Amino acid sequence: MGTLAPKVVPLTTVLADTVAAARAAGRDDLVVRLETVADRVRDPRHRIVVTGQLGQGKSRFVNALLGLDVCPVGDDTTTVLPLQLSYGAEPRAHLVLAEPGAEGSRVEIPVAEIGRVDHRSPSAAGRQIVRIEVELPNRLLADGVVLIDTPGVGGHGSSCAAGVLGMAAAADAVLVLSDASTELTEPELTFVRQLRELCPTVAVLLTKTDLYPHWQQVLAADRAHLTRARADVALIPVSASLRAHALRLQDAQLGQESGFGMLFGFLRDRVVTRDQAATRQAVARELSSAAEHLALVLGSELVALRDPALGTAAVAELQAARAAAADLQRRTATWQQTLADGITDLVGDIDHDLRERLREAARTGQEWIDEHDPGRHWDAVAEWLSGTVDTALGDNLLLTHRRAESLAERIAAHFAEAGAVELPEVHADMDDERTLLGSGSLAELEPEIGFTSKVLVGMRGSYGGVLMVGLATTFAGLAMLNPISLGAGLIVGGKAYRDDKSARLARRRIEANAEVRRFLDDVAFQAGKDTKDRLHRIHRALRDHFAGVAERTLRSIDDSLRAAQDTATMAATHRAERTAVLERQLRAVAELRRYADSMHTDQELPGGTVSG
Repeated sequence: MGTLAPKVVPLTTVLADTVAAARAAGRDDLVVRLETVADRVRDPRHRIVVTGQLGQGKSRFVNALLGLDVCPVGDDTTTVLPLQLSYGAEPRAHLVLAEPGAEGSRVEIPVAEIGRVDHRSPSAAGRQIVRIEVELPNRLLADGVVLIDTPGVGGHGSSCAAGVLGMAAAADAVLVLSDASTELTEPELTFVRQLRELCPTVAVLLTKTDLYPHWQQVLAADRAHLTRARADVALIPVSASLRAHALRLQDAQLGQESGFGMLFGFLRDRVVTRDQAATRQAVARELSSAAEHLALVLGSELVALRDPALGTAAVAELQAARAAAADLQRRTATWQQTLADGITDLVGDIDHDLRERLREAARTGQEWIDEHDPGRHWDAVAEWLSGTVDTALGDNLLLTHRRAESLAERIAAHFAEAGAVELPEVHADMDDERTLLGSGSLAELEPEIGFTSKVLVGMRGSYGGVLMVGLATTFAGLAMLNPISLGAGLIVGGKAYRDDKSARLARRRIEANAEVRRFLDDVAFQAGKDTKDRLHRIHRALRDHFAGVAERTLRSIDDSLRAAQDTATMAATHRAERTAVLERQLRAVAELRRYADSMHTDQELPGGTVSG
């Protein structure tokens, strides 16, 4: 490894040289971490999630953004599964399937069939479809952008918000679409607030501005709503139709009016540039850590080779450091107990929080149903229930995220004597997309009877009144059918109709409450499983991260001590040769450290533009 300059030597070359040095030193733990960050440099993907309420034009927007007709569009719900779009030299499509107790699998399908794939697709052979992955040769995708078109959130039978939030935690940006027909609603503002807490880069796109002349008033109102909600997100008006016409006609003015130029600027400045800075910081951190660990081993051996007396003193110092490190490791071993206790408490608290939120929804729904006729407002009840469940699951996910971060900080405090410890990422991963499949829908209630049936109910009830009173009035010399018997029949028939109506209303209320409970039970069952899986992944991430932190320092000291002790038995003829090798390697490590230090002040990473 020669003299390094951050603006001359590519990061991939520096990382490759560092990986080679770590592998030569037998430090496989450093190799794994360096290769991970090298993969991030070689493949700088920017995951962008596109989401929003039903019917906001998400798929049409994605098509306009790419300049391709790849996502199915239509008046009805067309996106029923998450669709991930990334770059590929040739168009290809796969179904990502989930199998209980086994790793996921992939099944290739024709690209032309992605619009016809649903949950019951025969290609899945009865397995759960997590998402559709499509690779396309596209200029925007070639820049490292990965677009994820999600099913619409909200509405009857849709409980996808929690799945979108799980994806947002692992995304680089989230674009929330809301059309210009109306202002942002309260559920949309809640959803944006939840997204902003999980993802640092969120933008609200006001779509279909070409269809609504009053879109500027809606834009101003949305901006006021976001300010009042303290949601620090960008608000960008766009028109997918104008963008599509601009691409077809090659009209730059029309393209500017579409608003996509502002969107590309947002992606460039807030997504790509930020990701480049984060990647550069991660590389600098790993290079600096690797240089420190390698220098400890090489330096100890070199000191022992140059001066045996100093080598003996270095061995003594290393033995003392080893004993101190071992003592520190024993004292910090309590982090494992903190992790175990913290996860146990987290599982219980998160499960209790979820159940409490769903119980509150059930109580509110039951109180409303007991005071109204659910048959007349069943669609509104279903929409309210889906929105309430979405909000409950989202807030529960946010609580999981905050508590997991707090647990990571508590564990890191055990390593305070060893210096600052980098915290691991504790967000959920893309496996949470399976939550996008929802939890079913409410069944239809008993329909209201028609006019003819109402008349028949009244006549059936009035028959007894007419007969009873008519027979009694015959003793007074009146006919069976007379005004008195007919009036009695009307009174009795009316009461029979009202009693029947009350009985049918009571049955509908009982049926509605049972349906709400069944729906919430299904949600609790699925959400409980997803929550436990999410917490298990967080547990493994914390365990593996801090176990590595606890082992790396002790291993470096052990390797240094072993190398220094081995020099005592090294033949004199090999000392000069080994000294020259170590000096050369230490110079390379010193250059590596200077390179890493310079990266902390230079945030520019070559490449990585976003173009329309």
